[in-house]
Amino acid sequence: MNEQANNKLKILGVIPARLGSTRLPRKVLRLIAGKPMVEWVWQAAQCSGLMDQVLVATDSPEVALVCSRAGIPVAITSPDCASGTDRVFEVSQQIDADIYVNIQGDEPLLTPAHFAPLLGLFDRPEVLVGTISVPCPLEDIANPNAVKVVTASDDRALYFSRSAIPFDRDRVGFAGYHKHLGLYAYRKAALERFAALAPSQLEQIERLEQLRLLQNGIAIHVARAAGDTIGVDTEDDLRRVEAILQAG
Repeated sequence: MNEQANNKLKILGVIPARLGSTRLPRKVLRLIAGKPMVEWVWQAAQCSGLMDQVLVATDSPEVALVCSRAGIPVAITSPDCASGTDRVFEVSQQIDADIYVNIQGDEPLLTPAHFAPLLGLFDRPEVLVGTISVPCPLEDIANPNAVKVVTASDDRALYFSRSAIPFDRDRVGFAGYHKHLGLYAYRKAALERFAALAPSQLEQIERLEQLRLLQNGIAIHVARAAGDTIGVDTEDDLRRVEAILQAG
């Protein structure tokens, strides 16, 4: 993102954090190399230097206390938020900004370098919603927990899926798969539009909330980034991430 454009926009980073994860309970507070997972995520976002503020949005007093002790700003949100994006929207009703960045609290391997291509999309006035993708590792092409994305020539997302898209029908050895990382940025009007829409059919089938936007004709632009991450959903994910962070 160029400095002139950045100076014109107020950008707020929001890390939605709840304790009620079903696959890995209390995961945002699980310790990784001595620090809660959510602190690793906050440090990566904060160190990018591209946002006016980065805060954690939670309905949990325990999460709020842990974050406050680590010097992380907190916004208290309703326990009725159905998704992380709904929690970001609630923050937008408390704190005014031009762009809101939805930062997944279970991505401790995010780095400051992931944020520059995402926010660079907003140098283009037509971009309302942005996200990022990375080259998909071979082992994740058929993995339904790794979301794939295909884009048009202008970087607009055509579709996101848990399936391998595009499908290599003739088995020519296609290697251009892209894995979606759950890092989003919204102009305020787009975030408000998302919150006003009912969950869509495709969203409910794939369990991917970004499909609500596509199915309602709202473009999502995708920036290419380097460096895969591991979204933490299981104990095995936690061990793999800890080994990487301790080695780094």
